[in-house]
Amino acid sequence: MKNFLSKMPDALVRLLVVFLAFGIIGAFVVIVLIPKPMKDVKIQWADSTKREQAKPVKYAGFHACAECHDKLYEKKKTGYHKDLSCETCHGPAKAHTEDPDKVKPSIPKERAYCVLCHAYNPSRPRGFPQINPVAHNPLKPCASCHNPHDPKPPTTPKECSACHGEIARTKAVSHHVALECTTCHQAPRQHKIAPRSVKPSKPQSREFCGKCHAKDAKDRMAKNAPRVDLATHGEKYVCWQCHYPHSPEVEE
Repeated sequence: MKNFLSKMPDALVRLLVVFLAFGIIGAFVVIVLIPKPMKDVKIQWADSTKREQAKPVKYAGFHACAECHDKLYEKKKTGYHKDLSCETCHGPAKAHTEDPDKVKPSIPKERAYCVLCHAYNPSRPRGFPQINPVAHNPLKPCASCHNPHDPKPPTTPKECSACHGEIARTKAVSHHVALECTTCHQAPRQHKIAPRSVKPSKPQSREFCGKCHAKDAKDRMAKNAPRVDLATHGEKYVCWQCHYPHSPEVEE
């Protein structure tokens, strides 16, 4: 060993001595200086559990809420918030169940609370209700339009333009201005609730537009419509693949 060390460079020997010294000091700190509770995981778990139990925040569970607020609970469990616990929005309610008159649960009234889930985020699933909180009814609390226990659009939009304003403005100055949107589109009721996952239909055949624009069209609305021979015009394509139906060009 002595001969082996004598053959090593002095710098390497000094470096090994330094590492050995650090190793001895580290072992002394871990074995002697650090208290046992800091090294025992079971003791740490027990201390953490004791600290959490000592905190005043305690949840009651949804069964406790349903005992007194049965109508609200029945309404919520069939709605879109059925998977949320009451305490998700109202906070821990254990103290409220113990003294309902003195301790009231919190009611989120700030717009910032609902947008934690409903602000637009491209990573969220398609069809999940998302809004731009800056543009969507600014300054209004969400609960002034949406019942949080049964959240739905407050009123079903009567006009397609409520959501499709740009298309409505285009159609308003087009030759199709007299046509209702439902003339060409069938919008399932669910489209108004989940517009990203349930889409309205589009005409899927040339014959649909041909009801007005075929040379032998007999539809009462086709009186002044431009006519084409469907057998030779456009061939295999559906009409809206070449003609933008909300602002169709017309050649005199």
